[in-house]
Amino acid sequence: TDTLGNMLEGVVHGADVQDRDGAPDLIERSCDAYPTLTRLYADGGYAGQKLETAVAHIDRLTIEIIRRSDLTGFVVLPRRRGVERTLAWLSRCRRLVKDWEASIASSEAWMLVSSIRRMTRRIAKLEL
Repeated sequence: TDTLGNMLEGVVHGADVQDRDGAPDLIERSCDAYPTLTRLYADGGYAGQKLETAVAHIDRLTIEIIRRSDLTGFVVLPRRRGVERTLAWLSRCRRLVKDWEASIASSEAWMLVSSIRRMTRRIAKLEL
């Protein structure tokens, strides 16, 4: 997502693929589609040498890993709110709440439809 919570790219994988292993494909697609993309934020699950080596050839890209603090209790993690907010907006479409689709391409398409729905509703509110 961008800083406004708009979905830029999305990739759906099977349950046997970890997010960290699927991330390089998503990053490649995002960098190709958005040549001005220079910074990515990821949570601690993406930390490690595997992701860094996969995207090392993209010189303009800086990846910042947002790690949990050791403090007890509720602590707001910077930049994570935007992603969680976007996922909550997408989950308002009933079709995305459970995995009803027979193919990965169909799941990706419905994720895009949900994002388009949210954008058109946002535009319609601005024109009132």
